[in-house]
Amino acid sequence: MNTPKEVIEIVGKIAETKGNYKVRKTLILAFLAGAYIAFGGLLAIIVGGGSPGIAASNPGIAKFIFGAMFPLGLILVVIVGAELFTGNNAYFMPNVIHKKQRIFTVLKNWGLVYVGNFIGAVFVAYVITHLTHIVSSAPFVDSVHQIAIGKTSHTFLVTFLKGIGANWLVCLAVWQGMAAKDTAGKIVAIWFPVMAFVAMGLEHSIANMYFIPLAIFEGADISWTTFIMKNLIPATLGNIVGGALFVGMLYGYLFGKEK
Repeated sequence: MNTPKEVIEIVGKIAETKGNYKVRKTLILAFLAGAYIAFGGLLAIIVGGGSPGIAASNPGIAKFIFGAMFPLGLILVVIVGAELFTGNNAYFMPNVIHKKQRIFTVLKNWGLVYVGNFIGAVFVAYVITHLTHIVSSAPFVDSVHQIAIGKTSHTFLVTFLKGIGANWLVCLAVWQGMAAKDTAGKIVAIWFPVMAFVAMGLEHSIANMYFIPLAIFEGADISWTTFIMKNLIPATLGNIVGGALFVGMLYGYLFGKEK
């Protein structure tokens, strides 16, 4: 297993590589990451959302089942390689605080990756899920509507705080994945924190780029404006704080000091 100090060294090298990608490569990798996260969301809906009896009698188990399926997305991102906005919130911070990379490089990457993630997630929502009618019948469509209505029913502050918690755990999952040295170890390391944040009901902006547009496509009484204002903006801001501050900056400060 890599030590926390070694993980920071790995993070720094990965961030330098990410910062040097061409725009086209960044966008393609970001599209793929958005799609991978969406596939995890779809699997969670099919297995977790398709178990209304369990949800009625034991909601805690239902949340666990839903959360247990979702990590597929981040596992794919890390193992096969892709650009995920929420993970990148933390990646660059050790280099930034030690003045190895400019903040402009970070913001450029975040902006391109965010757009690419959105396109990938909405593509899977519309083309792979909606047009194929995978979730168009009960109980799946009911779950899709319920998820989206719940995510757009909180105050800005509540969604923002849930966003902090979600990406704190997501970035810890990425960190743990880099601590592991083999594929099986990486999968296990990623699975636990991601399962946890989903089961807890926290807010991940890229996942929500799939869940809520899918509900809109499936006829939920939610507008795109409501999606963006009530969920996407506060969740994104919270994700940035959770990943950049609580993981990237703190661990960069603690273990990234020069010898």
